[in-house]
Amino acid sequence: MKAIIAMSGGVDSSVAAYFMKKNGYECIGATMKLYDNEDIGISREKTCCSLDDIDDARAVAHRLGMPYYVFNFKDEFERKVIDKFICTYEQGGTPNPCIDCNRYLKFEKLHHRMRELGYDYVVTGHYADIEEKDGRYFLKKGIDPGKDQSYVLYSLTQEQLAHTLFPLGKYTKERIREIAEREGFVNAKKRDSQDICFVPDGDYAAFIERYTGRTYPAGDFIDTKGDFIAHHSGIIHYTIGQRKGLGVAVGHPVYVVSKDVEQNTVTLGSNYDLMCKSLVAEDFNWICEKPSGEISCKAKTRYNMREVPCFAHCDGERVIVSFPTPVRAVTEGQAVVLYDGDYVLGGGTIV
Repeated sequence: MKAIIAMSGGVDSSVAAYFMKKNGYECIGATMKLYDNEDIGISREKTCCSLDDIDDARAVAHRLGMPYYVFNFKDEFERKVIDKFICTYEQGGTPNPCIDCNRYLKFEKLHHRMRELGYDYVVTGHYADIEEKDGRYFLKKGIDPGKDQSYVLYSLTQEQLAHTLFPLGKYTKERIREIAEREGFVNAKKRDSQDICFVPDGDYAAFIERYTGRTYPAGDFIDTKGDFIAHHSGIIHYTIGQRKGLGVAVGHPVYVVSKDVEQNTVTLGSNYDLMCKSLVAEDFNWICEKPSGEISCKAKTRYNMREVPCFAHCDGERVIVSFPTPVRAVTEGQAVVLYDGDYVLGGGTIV
């Protein structure tokens, strides 16, 4: 069997490659070239996809006796990830570009390349697992609760799941680093990337202005009654639930509770105003079979949150999710992912 290992230059994908070679697969290593750092206004040392990362991936591939390639997917990344990221912010939402990168690059473009080359699997260093039952494939959480990445993988199709392997799903991060050190990998102690790869400083608004060359006009902060509070710096600077960086002093904590792009207003309110009893999701991908009625399950509406009990049912192509206990800061553009124990039922984009 033959596998393409998606290698970012980090420790996780390196150990994934080691496992596949150890298990007798014929492997090649591949790094996706997604952008030129100069195009997005940052130096190569500050982010992934740098020359250093490519050198690290190549060094590990060489150590494992694997051919290594760099695939140029810049045009697709710009259209499917960066442009969508910018558009979502401009429309008042808060995107998750890592989900789109997985969906359109790792598990669409890379799978297409896999088929072109006559390989059997795409392998990544995600902390998740895949299980097959009676010809259907299921996505499961990784066993390390602090590293589980099933939330960002909900868009995987049955065809993709059948030709994807996640060798790290049954390991902890600590154990993966131990294996990397034992094998002498150059990136064994390399720190994990915490930020969006093309916005490593976390200043999304500055990136959008720099990348597009556009400026976004100041507008009004208003309260939940519609009364003026202060002026804001441009609607792309804010996301639902934000408290820091507002530049507003009203004598008590306030949070962004909604945005109106047409009126160019940002509404501030209390933590109570952020609580949400239900949401609507579109572009929903069911990994399990699509339910015919209401189901009881658990949900995550952000990557770093605990699952909460919910009820979900389909309304045509949309999915309605309701919460017995209200959830804080449900945000347009983010994903809601449904779980049944360790199994991902499916997920979609909050609208």
